[in-house]
Amino acid sequence: MSDIDTQALTRWLGDRLPGEAGLSLERIGGGQSNPTWFVDFGSARLVLRKKPGGPILKGAHAIEREFRVLTALAGTDIPVPTVRWLEEDDSILGTPFYVMDRLEGRVFDTASIEGVSSEDRREMYLDYARTLARLHAVSPDAVGLGDFGKPGKYFQRQIDRWSRQYAGSDGPRIPALDRLTEWLPANLPDEDGAVSIAHGDFRIGNLMYHPTEPKVIAVLDWELATLGHPLADLGYAVMPWRTAPEEYGGILGTDWADAGIPTEAEFIAEYMALAQPAGELRPSHVAFALFRFAVIFVGIADRVRAGSSNSDNAASLGPLAKQFADRALEAAGLDGMET
Repeated sequence: MSDIDTQALTRWLGDRLPGEAGLSLERIGGGQSNPTWFVDFGSARLVLRKKPGGPILKGAHAIEREFRVLTALAGTDIPVPTVRWLEEDDSILGTPFYVMDRLEGRVFDTASIEGVSSEDRREMYLDYARTLARLHAVSPDAVGLGDFGKPGKYFQRQIDRWSRQYAGSDGPRIPALDRLTEWLPANLPDEDGAVSIAHGDFRIGNLMYHPTEPKVIAVLDWELATLGHPLADLGYAVMPWRTAPEEYGGILGTDWADAGIPTEAEFIAEYMALAQPAGELRPSHVAFALFRFAVIFVGIADRVRAGSSNSDNAASLGPLAKQFADRALEAAGLDGMET
């Protein structure tokens, strides 16, 4: 379902915002998962995020979990939008949805962060690292998220999950992904007992920056959030240095240093300066992160074939599965193998 029943939404909002009237909607592009709209209702400036229509994988598009983690993090030093209402009755708009306040800021499509000074670009990257560290320092129990995921054996469970999702795809096999599903279980990152709130998709495109200042004012898109190992998020966050611009907007092969972007090592050091003891980021952490993103692209390609994609550019993203699988092999030190 790509359209909104405006009459139903007007009635629903009218019950919650008496005295307001006049609905306008604007679909927000760029997302590959839960359809999202800017919603103006009278003087209220809101964002509506909902599950897509059609068949979906069990546990996917979990907006209820998004709503829960955003609610839990309100009042912490993690910048998140203020959520208002969760509607689980799918008779209203066809699928469950939630509504949050709209923030004014800047969201960048690519990790190159165009249109800012080199000084600001450097600070924006460092605040990217600091924001992730602050998230991982939040105690899940302290904010009511102690049961938000299963503790222990995080990497094993995640690798099993994403391997099963890849195996269940009806698309063509990707030799590099086949190789990774064998290599990763045999080279699991250390399970040292560290547990944090893991965002699951922590990247530049899911951050909102202040309208004029180089600081993060909101972390967006919590669909994949769970309890997990902090180094899984960190391995994912260094993806810009490992991928090219045509590979979902990375910086590999560009003049990123001249543009003010810190090195990967500087980014990691900034994170480690604030993080709880998290151990050392290893190649297996980065390989796992790239492998997982490759399988996400497999899922996008599957939705394109099924005609249920929620993004106009989804068809161009499906081929990235092989490219990200190749990058994962490089991170694992296996790039010399035949793929």
